[in-house]
Amino acid sequence: MQKPNLSLLEIGNMNFGFLGIQFGWALQLANMSAIYSKLGASPDSIPILWLAGPITGLLVQPLIGAMSDRTWNKLGRRRPYFLVGALLASAALFFMPTSPTLWFAASLLWILDASINISMEPFRAFVADKLNAGQNTLGFIMQSFFIGIGATMANALPLIFHHMGITGMAANGVSLTVEYSFKIGAVMFLLCVLYTVFTTSEYPPEDMAALEQKKLEQPGLVGLIKEVWVEIPAAVRDMPATMKQLAVVQIFTWLGLFCMWMFFGLTTAFNIFNAPNAASPLFDRGTEWAGWCFAIYSIVCFVVAFFLPKLASLSSRKIVHATALALGGLSLLSVYFIHDAQTLQLTMVGVGIAWASILSMPYAILSSAVPPGRTGVYMGVFNFFIVIPEIVAALAFQPLVKSVFNNQPVFVVMMGGASLLIAAIAVAWVQDPGETK
Repeated sequence: MQKPNLSLLEIGNMNFGFLGIQFGWALQLANMSAIYSKLGASPDSIPILWLAGPITGLLVQPLIGAMSDRTWNKLGRRRPYFLVGALLASAALFFMPTSPTLWFAASLLWILDASINISMEPFRAFVADKLNAGQNTLGFIMQSFFIGIGATMANALPLIFHHMGITGMAANGVSLTVEYSFKIGAVMFLLCVLYTVFTTSEYPPEDMAALEQKKLEQPGLVGLIKEVWVEIPAAVRDMPATMKQLAVVQIFTWLGLFCMWMFFGLTTAFNIFNAPNAASPLFDRGTEWAGWCFAIYSIVCFVVAFFLPKLASLSSRKIVHATALALGGLSLLSVYFIHDAQTLQLTMVGVGIAWASILSMPYAILSSAVPPGRTGVYMGVFNFFIVIPEIVAALAFQPLVKSVFNNQPVFVVMMGGASLLIAAIAVAWVQDPGETK
């Protein structure tokens, strides 16, 4: 079908739910290592405790993507998954900071990550469903914009609460500033997704007869799941060349980001604020400041996001993405040379530029390379190249951090910077079918 141009308001409504999703995700990224440390985890055990995110992403996103391709009911195709994921994620966010034990927090993280993935993957396909080729890049940039706003709010909240005079600890030792932030995040996640669900409609599948025939051949939820498990291997086998080339870029990109998310907070606490241990008040100040630094890269993300389409039209999406990744990599490498909190903020400018591009350019390139009827499953399969390096990091980093880096988090952050630089170089081999000269 010929999709009409949508107004900026309509594109904003369909992406507003990403503000809530990123609010919850940013709270997790900025605070989970600190929560684990408060509950007794050592730095070398942090990577394995983060395993929930990549494992659930590996299993959930392709499954949900393929299922949503074959779903059509009163709520539409993608929106039922937005809603279910939001309900579960909000519950996990609410209870996470009051976890009584390390295993309880780790278990909640599995629920939280699975739920975020249920909501997040259909949002990527939603943009490709609703927008024509001319507005595709704008749609993904709009996602980056709302992701930046949500992450900024979430990352800044603990420090804001601290300046408001909120002090004290929960029974498990977690700062009340973090506990209150998570509870607000639970509400924000649900409300933002509900806004998108009730303000945006969906186009019906182009071949409704074929969809109904598949439902008859494989009736019910069990039939749908069986069909999906056949579809995923077929999608991997038929993967477009552009997607394979982007896979290399994504693997090194997300390995670098994972290094930063796991250890930037601990680096700030131990190397910048000189906290002697996780029980020290300096540790809380350091992790709050790290959250503020993450807020800065999120601010940069949503400021830069709307300049990216123009820059891409003047050069190419590949040049924009490679440049952004290089700036992010150099910024993380510079952390080693910084020893005061104020200067540390500057490293997040390059990271924010990289983040804005990471959230939009690869998906814009991919959407021009995959068949429309399989957008959901391919967006899910594309997630393999995000979660596989994260799984490798979670399983392999413990001996690396302990024996090679001597439990010094700053070296892991630097390794993340080097990984982003490799990703920037790998962009040169990507073919962009929708590139505008």
